[in-house]
Amino acid sequence: MRSLLTAAAISLAFTLFLTPVFLRLFRKWGWAQVIRTPEDIRNPNHQTKRGTPTMGGTIFIVGTIVGYLVGAYTGNNPPTISGLLVIWMMVGLGVVGFIDDFMKVRQQRFGGLSGWRKVVGQVIVTVPFGIVALNFPNDYGQTPASPYISVFRDVQALSFMAVGLVVGWLLYLAWVSFIGVAFSNSTNVTDGLDGLAAGSGIFVTGAYSLIAFWQFNQACWGGGELSSGAQMACYPTRDPFDLAIISASFVGALVGFLWWNAPKAKVFMGDVGSMAIGGVIAAMAILTRTELLAVLVAGVFIIGPGSVILQRLYFKITRGKRLFLMSPFHHHLEMRGWSEVTIVVRMWIIAGLLAVSGIGFFYVEWLSRT
Repeated sequence: MRSLLTAAAISLAFTLFLTPVFLRLFRKWGWAQVIRTPEDIRNPNHQTKRGTPTMGGTIFIVGTIVGYLVGAYTGNNPPTISGLLVIWMMVGLGVVGFIDDFMKVRQQRFGGLSGWRKVVGQVIVTVPFGIVALNFPNDYGQTPASPYISVFRDVQALSFMAVGLVVGWLLYLAWVSFIGVAFSNSTNVTDGLDGLAAGSGIFVTGAYSLIAFWQFNQACWGGGELSSGAQMACYPTRDPFDLAIISASFVGALVGFLWWNAPKAKVFMGDVGSMAIGGVIAAMAILTRTELLAVLVAGVFIIGPGSVILQRLYFKITRGKRLFLMSPFHHHLEMRGWSEVTIVVRMWIIAGLLAVSGIGFFYVEWLSRT
């Protein structure tokens, strides 16, 4: 417990007190926000944000790593392969976002990486993650990930390896890549208003910290000494406490960052930050073996991209009509006259309700087995 609390406290202090130092560097380097045109002309309030320091996601990425390492060693819980895999996804997808941000800043236009180049970069990060995650078993034979699709735990009937080793590996890597690409892009789409992605990310990763900690308390480490009832309810998750530490550190870093990112934002996280959030969510979902449950826990990050998909489908079906005034959905609410703060706070409420609902279903499933 000391490791978990220390990690969260250190990462919180790092982003809360050192962000102004980073902002001075960002201004010196010319890392200023570029506003999209011409679509944002319909919403001139966004033009006032031009020139605000961006790429702030680098701050909470560094803060998370510092908090995690300090917390892990302070509590005598050295980093495990599972915690390092979360960092890999956070940093790797953050690098893809950083390249996109840097191209925008350097060219001073809202372009950056094309959609397919971005996806290729995300796959390059997620495939090694998937390969490593299905190796390195511990003393109990548990690997960080599993070759099963999971809801609250692995669904034994949904094994990728049931179709053969080679095809199974390909399907498994495709599944892991889909999760990584989907969540990194969905958080990227959601990051459109001051504090929206950061605040929502706090609820989602906070929920995953609780889920991982609960799995630690109900781990299957007793082996044959466990009763049949306990064996049915336990979780074969590898390194659940370390997963709780890294996610708690990420929550602390996001809370400190939100102090500066809340409306009116002094810094934007940029694609480097939004994709890093998606990377952590994807990694936690895969490593805690709650991949389909993540649709509920992180449901707030599905609203935005879901509205974009609906908008495009409706536009094609109706040959030019629009379902929303503007997509993603939070911009539709802006066009309806909602203030930015109202939208952000209400989306935070939705994020909290969905995250708590996910934890509730997770707990009820455990109760049904005891």
